Amino acid sequence: MTTAPDTSPSILIVDDMEENLVALEAVLGSLTPKVVRARSGEEALKAMLREEFAVVLIDVLMPGMNGFETAANIKGLDQTKDVPIILLTGASIDPNYAYRGYTVGAADFLIKPFDPWLLRTKVNVFLDLFRKNRQLAAQAEQLRRLLTSDENPAGEEAPPPPTVPTGTPTPAAPTVTTSTPAADPTPPAPGKPGDPASGPPPDLPPVPGAPGTPQPGGAGDASRLAEIAGQLAEVELLLRDAKGSDKSRLADRIADLEQAVGRLMVNRGT
Repeated sequence: MTTAPDTSPSILIVDDMEENLVALEAVLGSLTPKVVRARSGEEALKAMLREEFAVVLIDVLMPGMNGFETAANIKGLDQTKDVPIILLTGASIDPNYAYRGYTVGAADFLIKPFDPWLLRTKVNVFLDLFRKNRQLAAQAEQLRRLLTSDENPAGEEAPPPPTVPTGTPTPAAPTVTTSTPAADPTPPAPGKPGDPASGPPPDLPPVPGAPGTPQPGGAGDASRLAEIAGQLAEVELLLRDAKGSDKSRLADRIADLEQAVGRLMVNRGT
């Protein structure tokens, strides 16, 4: 069950004389049950920090902090700067009091003895304004709650975002295949003998020693092998004359190559 907000306003009356406080409370008591008394400017500031008031009535002539200083301090605080102030003073006053009162931020200025009906009328305007502001604030809060409940229905909460444990690989997006055939990167297997698609490509040289491949046995190949063997022998001699273990090992490898070339020449009958 929702409880209606309390819009009953409070009035603060500030005067150093008890009889003046009693008279003000008698005039204003029928407007609202909440009339708070303060006997000095300091006591008035403490009361305003504890409670919210719709209007404040302050006597100008008070010992210590007078009415002008009290009003200036009220307007200087963020918590109380918007509270309307009515200043009250006696008949024999300085003509500049009214101007000074409006300068410090007072909303109205009344001279004693004041008309009770006029005082009630002025105070009632600020009480109605306070009630309407409270009602507007309550309606704005109710509208905000309705909008929030429409976005999130009762009993349903927005699902939390999925959490991915640390170190778990993120699944890859599915691959969409099309009807266009892709080129097969795998080379075709060799076919049977006589198949035009089988065998090595026409631009590759035949492998020596392979079945069905003619062996080089001409005079040109023999002379070429002999020339290579001679060049290897010359490099070997140069490396063995040079100093260093690396050069010696390289010379041994060249000697092995020379022997392999010699065996090749023997096998080919050169």
